[in-house]
Amino acid sequence: MKKLMVATCAIAWAGLSSSAFAQEKNYGPGVTDTEVKIGQTMPYSGPASSFAAIGRAMTAYFQKVNAEGGVNGRKINLISLDDGYSPPKAVEQTRRLVESEEVLAIVGTFGSPTNFATQKYLNAKKVPGLFLGTGANRVSEPATYPWSMGWQPNNHAKGVIYAKYLLKERPNAKVAVLFQNDDFGRDHLKGFRDGLGDKAASMIVKELSYEIAEPTIDSQILILKATGADVFLDISTPKFSAQAIKKMAETKWDALHLLSDAAGSISSTLVPAGLDNSKGVITVAFRKDPNDAAWVDDAGMKEYLAFMKQYMPEANPSETYHVFGYATAQTFIHVLTNCGDDLTRENLMKQATSIKDLVLPIMLPGIKFNTSPTRYTPMSQEQLMQFDGVKWKPIGEVIDAEK
Repeated sequence: MKKLMVATCAIAWAGLSSSAFAQEKNYGPGVTDTEVKIGQTMPYSGPASSFAAIGRAMTAYFQKVNAEGGVNGRKINLISLDDGYSPPKAVEQTRRLVESEEVLAIVGTFGSPTNFATQKYLNAKKVPGLFLGTGANRVSEPATYPWSMGWQPNNHAKGVIYAKYLLKERPNAKVAVLFQNDDFGRDHLKGFRDGLGDKAASMIVKELSYEIAEPTIDSQILILKATGADVFLDISTPKFSAQAIKKMAETKWDALHLLSDAAGSISSTLVPAGLDNSKGVITVAFRKDPNDAAWVDDAGMKEYLAFMKQYMPEANPSETYHVFGYATAQTFIHVLTNCGDDLTRENLMKQATSIKDLVLPIMLPGIKFNTSPTRYTPMSQEQLMQFDGVKWKPIGEVIDAEK
């Protein structure tokens, strides 16, 4: 009888333990014991197709994670669809991902127009949109969009960082500003003004905008040069930044040229402008550049290059958009790991808004990720970089927009 009671108790305890363990697993859409299904849209075609490298790198990185056993025993199934950089197409594809594929979350979708188009829908459905590839401020406003989170420093922060740099290095500067007449340009400019504070009125001598459909910004450059400004804040995209660099060289406007990081590509901006003309321009960066020999012996860079060789052997490892996708995927893996077996959309957002001093080895030294329920911008730090005619070189210390 005693043996029977012991056996019965053991069976009952085992049943309770099994039940308790089962209750610890809490799954949302797209999750099983063996898989986590997530989605994204990317411009694999259309005018922004060069950014498709981000999606390809994320796909390849998740393949690497899966080959190594997945996350907490589950494989990552990323469904990456083409949106052609078209907002209506992005909405159509995102609806498919949420309603037909039933993904747990949207992760890493690139582009401001495409993310703007889907943001209200995802928030209404309470679907996380995590580590979205845009610097637009509105993707990281928890009070308005609690289910959306950006990844890189937002455009307001970049403006603040330039302001902090000038207040320290050139407090008596006269600044002329050119900005793209959209959220990208206006967010940067507001950050710059906010960063200058009371000195904005005296330091900013002229602001001019341009429309992205304009063929040239030559007339704006001439007007800004005529102000006598000795600093030029250029909040433009590669085509217009290249025009600005060339026009400044032609007219011998010897102002310190601060470029948006959107125009920081050597091949897309500085080569068309002329490398000699581009000497001395400054931009900001947060990730290591595979083109920079300074990282040839760096452990993080070696790890990245080994990944590229094994999982993207046909791709160009020097393309910095691959680094972008690689690091975005690493950030998501960090959050997913912290979710454990509570893989609901609610807990995914909870973990995404609880990142503390995360350091990724492919980021520049000093760059850390931090989030909270009221802070949806994982990065607020940038390193200023100056072009020496061949490559970007870091200048000064990493600047934090929030400190």
